[in-house]
Amino acid sequence: MSTMLREIGIDEAGRGPVIGSLFVAGVLNFEGLEVLGVRDSKRLSSKRREQLAKLILDATEVQVVELTAKEIDERRKSQSMNEITVDLFARIIELLHPDRVYVDAADVNPERFAYNLRKKCRCKCNMRERDIEIISEFKADVNYPVVSAASIVAKVHRDRSIRELATEIGTEIGSGYPADPRTIQFLKRLLDDRKDKNSIPAYVRQSWKTFERLCSNSML
Repeated sequence: MSTMLREIGIDEAGRGPVIGSLFVAGVLNFEGLEVLGVRDSKRLSSKRREQLAKLILDATEVQVVELTAKEIDERRKSQSMNEITVDLFARIIELLHPDRVYVDAADVNPERFAYNLRKKCRCKCNMRERDIEIISEFKADVNYPVVSAASIVAKVHRDRSIRELATEIGTEIGSGYPADPRTIQFLKRLLDDRKDKNSIPAYVRQSWKTFERLCSNSML
């Protein structure tokens, strides 16, 4: 880690679920990060993620942005998920003012993701291309501790939001991901109890193919 440069890591949690918000976190690099034992959030238990997130928050600057399911549906009318993700990553950069950024590529082409993010930053953050270095890689959350830290913070926010939503609803909703049988069963019950699409709660991403397929098999 350079003592001269402001280096940050950015990662997201909740890009693929059919239920709930998408969270993007940015973490400023700091001395001692590696010794905390951070790693890709998916390789950690929920309890350990919570512990590490607190240590990270206490030690450095952290920014988190949230995009709700309803906001995702609205933006998908004119944007792809890659474009939406670029916007959210650029917002983190705008908030943290880094010199160097490490990101977990949210595109099949990491170089294209870096190019689009740099372009967005020049427009949104008033930055020149030479002002910021963007390292965009697959598995950056495994290879760079600062991205691992961002992954952990984003995942903790996402998990908390799902727990709070389940408590508010008063029933099990699973993880919110299409591959989770508990989530699919919840959505099926939800659709069976609703009269039309206008009555679907805002926390469901109606622009998802999973939702459209379930609708076609229901009475809606």
